[in-house]
Parts: sequence; structure tokens; C-alpha cells
Amino acid sequence: MELRGITKRFPGVVANHDIDITIHRGTVHALVGENGAGKSTLMKILYGMQKPDEGTISIDGEQVSFHSPADAIARNIGMVHQHFMLADNLTVLENIVLGGEKLHGISGKARAEILKISDRYGLGVRPDVLVEDLGVADRQRVEILKVLYRGARTLILDEPTAVLVPQEVDALFDNLRELKAEGLTVIFISHKLGEVLSVADDITVIRRGTTVASVVPSETTPKQLAELMVGSELPSPQTRESTVTDVEMLKVEGLRLTTADAEGIERTVLDDVSLTIHKGEVLGIAGVEGNGQAELVEAIMGMRDPDGGTITLDGIDISHLPTRTRREDGIGYIPEDRHRHGLLLEAPLWENRILGHVTEKPNAKGRLLDLKAARADTERIVAEYDVRTPGIEVTAASLSGGNQQKLIVGREMSHHPNLLIAAHPTRGVDVGAQAQIWDQIREARREGLAVLLISADLDELIGLSDTLRVMYRGRLVADADPATITPEELGSAMTGAASGHLTHSDNGPAADPEPRSSQEGESE
Repeated sequence: MELRGITKRFPGVVANHDIDITIHRGTVHALVGENGAGKSTLMKILYGMQKPDEGTISIDGEQVSFHSPADAIARNIGMVHQHFMLADNLTVLENIVLGGEKLHGISGKARAEILKISDRYGLGVRPDVLVEDLGVADRQRVEILKVLYRGARTLILDEPTAVLVPQEVDALFDNLRELKAEGLTVIFISHKLGEVLSVADDITVIRRGTTVASVVPSETTPKQLAELMVGSELPSPQTRESTVTDVEMLKVEGLRLTTADAEGIERTVLDDVSLTIHKGEVLGIAGVEGNGQAELVEAIMGMRDPDGGTITLDGIDISHLPTRTRREDGIGYIPEDRHRHGLLLEAPLWENRILGHVTEKPNAKGRLLDLKAARADTERIVAEYDVRTPGIEVTAASLSGGNQQKLIVGREMSHHPNLLIAAHPTRGVDVGAQAQIWDQIREARREGLAVLLISADLDELIGLSDTLRVMYRGRLVADADPATITPEELGSAMTGAASGHLTHSDNGPAADPEPRSSQEGESE
């Protein structure tokens, strides 16, 4: 596959400028660059979602022109987007066959083919589960299966490891090597440079919308890649400076929550969860996707009603207060899924800056919105957090995923919260922006901010946390010392394995019920 002179302009910005890339059949080709560098736009062009203003695309020596994703699919190209394209109210089977009904319809034959592909690549997908009941990692597996079901021979994966723990990343990379061995081609977009170097055959670096280098993994390092991307060294989250006080900011006691799955079977997702976070403390929660972290966050935010237990913020019981009141009482929130819970995609940036803070300064003056002040503060956030945008009147949907994340982080930190609930705060951002967000959290922590940190980046968890706890099957089962534990040991603990650097939490290890499927968050 050859892309030559690809250029794409949008009002006020040139997303791609004269890009040249050659991708060889049967290889894993990585595409790296900072947020807003134009990677996703380029892949949308290759997938037929957008047309280039200039340039050509050739496949196996034949020049092609795609007018829609259907044209790309017909040439055996499939794409798994950073933000998934699934219908929550449909089942896994319905989502997979949607738009491809001519293959097998919604029939026993389609179900058999889905299960066959799922088993072949170890995806563990259940056809009859509603997508809305799946976690982020499981939605990704559905997306991968969806493109394989359509016969894709070239797979575009946009940030596929953002929500995975090391064991899951290893399993995904094994799958990619299997695909490559069968002659399939993978285009792999990632900000995790160590992973890129471990799985890619070739790497193309994009900066400010144009290609700046093509390198071979064996001849480069993460530091060199970072310098090519953003002109600076690869940052580290490591910090052992302690700012923890003895003032309790958040206290959760005996939190319990049950929920029913698509088959109406009830299961316990939070089982007697208790934790305390002090002013100036970062409490990190490690766990494989689906073990209760998301439900814990939503219960603290008032988005779910627990079956029992209490939540106390700065000495006040907030267990039965609405989400808006909790926000006004000083809780900042960086959500796991920025599209579902963090942004109004079709609203301009200044409206998204107000979101969740409509009653607070500078957004409000008395009982009225102060739109002039809100716009001015949005300009400040855009400049301070380096949100790459032609202006604050463009919609949030027009930003890259990393720039959307920077806008959310800037919005939440601007209100100087007492407690920050940070679920994957650096997901999808480049190494430079990642370092900036780490610095913002550290600085606020020094000033007394309490942080509940959920992250799939184990280096981030270990480096930023003062206290580190492991969540498994809805319980906090062990404590780890961030100063001594390694990412590999922490990853093993997240799947239930013991480690010498772990101690059991007071509520003890979780009982060992019937094994749950990977859709419920447990590694094989």
C-alpha cells in the first residue's frame, strides 16, 4: 500500500500535508505522532471516511479512490477506531453483522462464523450480550471481530492498547503476530512507544501533519522516537515526594452494588469496598477492566445507587446526594469514556468548558450564565493545556482524541477540586501532553488535592500513586507499595496471582466464585 502526497484541509487547519507512507503486505506498520499530528485523519482517508484534497492511494500497484468505508471494506480494509462505532442498544451479534447482512444475515450461520473467529483469535466474545453491558476492553474485541468478520486483510487499529493491562497487551500482540503470519497487514497507531518498538516491523513518525521519519524498531529507542514526535525526551511519572496529610477527604465504607446482566442474572460488582483518601494523597486502583473500577467511580459520582455503604466527602455524608451537588461540593471528574460522560461532541469547545460546572465561576454570574467569561476561560485552557484547535467555536467532535482529553483535564483542574476522580487521565494523549497532565496532578496534590486514580497504564499508577490497591472481582483484595512493586508484579496481582510485594487488604482476598468470562473483566 502506498500513500503519496496526501493532503487534507479543514477550515482553519491543515490536518495532513504531503504525507508519504509505504506499507508492506504481511507486516505490522506503526504510526506515531503527538496529538493533533494528523494520524487519525490519515487513517480515516485510507478507510474512506474522508476524501483527501490532494494525493493518491495505491493498493498492490493499483491506484484506488474510496468514496465511503464500503469501498475500503470491498478492498479488504477494516478499521477499529479509538472511539468505538457500536450501537449500545444492540447485541454483539447484531453489531457485528450490521451493514454486512449480505454475508450471512442474522442467522445461525452468522453466529457460527462469529464464534469461529472469536475462538480462533481468543477474543472470548459472547454474541447475545448487549453492547451497553460491556466494558471498554470488551467493546474493542467486538470491533476487532467485526472487521475480521467482513474479511479484512488490512486492519487499522487506532490506540488498541489504551485500556489493556500488560497480560492483555501481550495477548493482543500474539494475535497480531498470528494475523501477520497469515499474510494480514496491521496498521498500528499508538502513543506507547515501548509497545510500538516491541510489535512493529516499520514505524512512520508524523509531526504537525506531515511525515518526518521512517525508522526500523531495531535501530531506534523510545527516547529517540519521542524526540522525533515532540522534540523532547520521554517523560517519567516516577515521584516519591510525599504530600499526604492526616486529613480525610474521601471515606468509602462497606460499599455494595449488584447489577443484572443481559440475561437478567444478578451479580455483585462491588462487594464491601472500603477506602480512605487523604488531602495531598493519590490513591491508585489497579485492576483488569470489568472488576468493579468503573462501578466504584460511578457510585462515588452519584451515577449509580449502591445497595449499601456510605460515601463521605470532607466529613459530610454525600451517599444520597445527586451528581450535580457532589460536583458543586468539590469533586472533579475525568471520565473513563470521554464521549459518553465527558463531552457534548456536537457543541463548541466553550460550551464543553461549561459542562458539569454551570453554576460555578467563571461560567456563572449569580443565576445567569456568563458566556463572555466562559469563552475567555476556554481560550485560557486551550493555551495552557496546548489543545490543538483552530478556535473555541469548533465542535468537540472536530478535535483529536488526545486534544479532547486535554480539554477535559483543563476544565476539571480549573475549578480547583478538593477531590479528583481521574479514570485513565492520560488515555490517548501523546508523551508531551502526558507529562504535562502528570505535572498538573502533582502540583495540585502538593496544594492538598486528593486523587482517586484509575489507569490501565501501570507505570502511571506506580509512578503517581502514594497508595496502591488492587481490585479483583469487585473487592479491594491487596495493597502494594508503589516504591517497590514492578508493572509485571502488579499486572499479575490484577489477575489474582500472589506477589511478594503485596499485602492482603483488611477485607481479605475475594472469594473464588465460578470463573467469569473475559467480558466481565478477568484475564484467561
